[in-house]
Amino acid sequence: MYRLIVLLFIIVAAGTSCSTSSPDRLARKAAEAEQDSIYFLQAEQALLAKEFVLEADRIDFRRGQFVYVTPNTNFVSVHGDNATIQLAFSSRYAGPNGIGGITVDGKASNIKMSTDNKGNITYSMMVQGAAVSANVTLQMFKGTNRCTATVTPNFNSNRITFTGLLYPEDESNVFKGRSY
Repeated sequence: MYRLIVLLFIIVAAGTSCSTSSPDRLARKAAEAEQDSIYFLQAEQALLAKEFVLEADRIDFRRGQFVYVTPNTNFVSVHGDNATIQLAFSSRYAGPNGIGGITVDGKASNIKMSTDNKGNITYSMMVQGAAVSANVTLQMFKGTNRCTATVTPNFNSNRITFTGLLYPEDESNVFKGRSY
């Protein structure tokens, strides 16, 4: 009998503690969702204005390999008709761009932006330059500025996917290395 009373007391205490923290948690989730919606709208406007930067925190390669990277040195950016794709890994080797990777500049053309029934945005473009010729497809899901950019070169099948947050160009904090 004593165990039953103790068990009942524990259940009641757990229920009241969950109910007191629930409004705080719900309010915090609602505030985060509202902030994400604001970021989504800003990112959408940046895509329309052709002035955005996708700061990648993860790079995915073919065959499922991936690496976590520094967002301020790994990015895809567009400013008007000019596009930049930069990879920079933390290594002892400085690389062609001077910061451990490669930076390529090119002209963005065939820019198309579409929104599906759920509100997800697909932004595609062709980037051509002295050292790059690739199709770039960005996908951003409704309600967040979390984005993926798949870079598919035209001359080989070494597809690379950048995953990170998309910002308007003036709110971005990236460091561009020496480009080809």
